[in-house]
Amino acid sequence: PNPMLPLLWLDADPPPAVVAGRFAVVAPPADPRWWSVASEPDLLAAADPARRWAAAGVGTGGQAAVRLALRHPDRFPVAAAIDPALDFHDLYGRGTPLDALFPTRERARQDTAVLHLNPARWPRLWFAADPAGPWHRGADRLHEKLTAYGVPHAADLDATGPGYVARMLPPLIAFLAVALAEESRRLM
Repeated sequence: PNPMLPLLWLDADPPPAVVAGRFAVVAPPADPRWWSVASEPDLLAAADPARRWAAAGVGTGGQAAVRLALRHPDRFPVAAAIDPALDFHDLYGRGTPLDALFPTRERARQDTAVLHLNPARWPRLWFAADPAGPWHRGADRLHEKLTAYGVPHAADLDATGPGYVARMLPPLIAFLAVALAEESRRLM
């Protein structure tokens, strides 16, 4: 029997396909602070430090999952996101919770996941962004940066259409299952 694989799901609720999978899911309640590194103490506390975890989510939660894994690849060696809100700083000044979290647009930009990449230490990453959606450019920018640094990753930046998130869940789940299983066999 396969042990349950640890997954920190960062989105409103984990979809049934995630819960029904081989994952021991911890899903902290959605929080506007997910835009910010300030959320990390709570997210780190939600994940048992004795294990290595995957982090995954959609939108704001996807951005938080990628950033968490980029900042803490030893603890979160696997991350996956659908339509991650990577360029969230573009919303600064438009009446979103970002205006209360950050003093300036530049300070918000400095908290984005893309700026937390360390080319010497990285997690296994998979992400997808709908070209017709608002977050595609940020995902494309992350893809470009990872490629320029030679960091292995998988990105689907071409799929689009109705039911996008639901259609991207099976590849996200498949990536998480394989990457976590491989990670569990890696020597530390």
